Amino acid sequence: MAKAAIIMGSKSDFAVVKPAISALKKFGVETEVRVISAHRTPDDAHEFAKNAEKNGTEVIICAAGKAAHLGGVIAAYTTLPVIGLPVKTDMMGGLDSLLSIVQMPSGIPVATVGVNGGENAGLLALQILALKYPEISEKLKAFKRQMAEKINKDDAALQEELKNMEF
Repeated sequence: MAKAAIIMGSKSDFAVVKPAISALKKFGVETEVRVISAHRTPDDAHEFAKNAEKNGTEVIICAAGKAAHLGGVIAAYTTLPVIGLPVKTDMMGGLDSLLSIVQMPSGIPVATVGVNGGENAGLLALQILALKYPEISEKLKAFKRQMAEKINKDDAALQEELKNMEF
């Protein structure tokens, strides 16, 4: 069974990671969710990253705000794919988090989604897992078809509405 981990720097980030958890669970992925801080519990972050692969984890999502170093710290200690999920802040609206995550030094890549982009973090993790798990790949294809069908229905409804409008 596929396994992903989601780590947040603070429990206050939980609302942002819920859509990632939901996406992973809908696709049948075992999901470990933890609060581990790069700054307040660095030993725990190191230990988690060092043992993640041994514990069956295949991809890690790291959600953090402000000086959002969690993803970089985790990526420094593992070769597993790490996805950074920047959390919106009062200070700079999440730009501080985004820049902290996306500007990793050479050799420590962290894939990054948009600010508060929990669903996309989960979907990116699923796309990574789909390389190994054909059943996840098939479910993702069906998911994308459903999105396209909805847009096509919305467009058809709009075209019908436009025909009946007077300008």
